[in-house]
Amino acid sequence: MNLEKPKVEIIFENENYMVLNKPPFLSVHQDGKRKEYTLSDWVLENYPETENVGEDILTSNGVVIKKPGLVHRLDKNTSGIILVAKNQKTYLFFKELFQERKIQKKYKAFVYGKSVFDKKIITAEIGRSKNDFRKYTTGRGVRGKTRDAKTEYETIAKNDKFSYLLVSPKTGRTHQIRVHLKYDNLPIVADTLYAGKKVSENEEENLFFQRQALHAYSLFFIDQNGEKKEFIAEVPQDFKKAEKILGL
Repeated sequence: MNLEKPKVEIIFENENYMVLNKPPFLSVHQDGKRKEYTLSDWVLENYPETENVGEDILTSNGVVIKKPGLVHRLDKNTSGIILVAKNQKTYLFFKELFQERKIQKKYKAFVYGKSVFDKKIITAEIGRSKNDFRKYTTGRGVRGKTRDAKTEYETIAKNDKFSYLLVSPKTGRTHQIRVHLKYDNLPIVADTLYAGKKVSENEEENLFFQRQALHAYSLFFIDQNGEKKEFIAEVPQDFKKAEKILGL
């Protein structure tokens, strides 16, 4: 196991839940195939009382994967905000909010191409790719059933080569933002799975990103006490560098 332990920022914490800022290159939990240090390991080390909170995953080969209090997930190379419940009652409360789409999420993303719109809504249905089992897609390339999906975005800044977007997924499909932005001809910078040949060997042409340029920026919800809560995860250094390149 890779024992290098990246820094995890605690944005907010009370007796029922905590809000974390996950760094890039850190998986949320094990995948049952390879051993690596994950956010779940960090949670268990620092909050051992969460071990039996949430729902474990049982893989096809019989491996039990712990997800202590983790209500949702992010891709390994996506940085940003993660919500962790400290007890089962709170976990079930947040799980229901996610299922009923009562938690509003916003992401920041750098994309290849000059955005034409200040604001736009994408509603293309998403399904598994028939050509690559790792990918999801829209339209004719789908294998099997599709699911409804809705993504809104607004343009923060742009130049002739890149755009900086604030993205709000209204549904929670796997790889939804990455798929929808590719569908709109604005693939995420350095996304080797979805941006294809646009990912250059020249680092400058990727705004120096070493991973997909996607950051979970904020969460908004109404908590158990009926109070409105909004949390923001500061962007990491690679985002700050790219912001400077775009003159922000």
